[in-house]
Amino acid sequence: MGALIASDGSANHPYLQRLARNEEPLRDLSDAVHHICLLHGRHPGVIDHALGHARLGIERDWLEAAADAFVIERAYLVRIVAAAGPLPSTPGHAESEAATAAQRHAIDMLAQSDRAGCATGAAIALAMDWAVIRESLDAAAERLGLASPSSQLPLAEETVTVVDTLVRESTLERAMLFGAQQLFAQHRGLWDLLEARASARDKQ
Repeated sequence: MGALIASDGSANHPYLQRLARNEEPLRDLSDAVHHICLLHGRHPGVIDHALGHARLGIERDWLEAAADAFVIERAYLVRIVAAAGPLPSTPGHAESEAATAAQRHAIDMLAQSDRAGCATGAAIALAMDWAVIRESLDAAAERLGLASPSSQLPLAEETVTVVDTLVRESTLERAMLFGAQQLFAQHRGLWDLLEARASARDKQ
């Protein structure tokens, strides 16, 4: 899982890095938070769905803590979207809207998978990826004059301990890695889409 995060996680995407460093125009940050909200601003979300499939023990304990923490993240995300105003005008919006809807559907399917470990893997990937996503949210909040609440998501060290415990079952390990890999792929697709939308606006 650590190798997967290092290779496929959002921290490697140059466009998200620029957003997190506050190097892009406010309209691009606004576009990003709107699209992040489309994927992760609704309840129930990835972690909530995964909790519904969790077994007793360390898996359920981690998911319960993560779900409670994500309530704060979701409210923060919605506040930023409200402050940012409407989506910036972008050529080809209908096509990108359809792409985002497909990403949301794919994420929902992962989170509601009956394959043991798949939904938990997606939830863990979201929690681990959220650290860099949060940096872009904080950048937008700063530009909009909003305060940033402290993240209550489980610490990376706690998450690693949970993963180490769960992957002792080989079938569970494969399903968790699949769920995580697919979640990361959807996120990378989102950053690609946002970068393309920013480029299209620049050419207007």
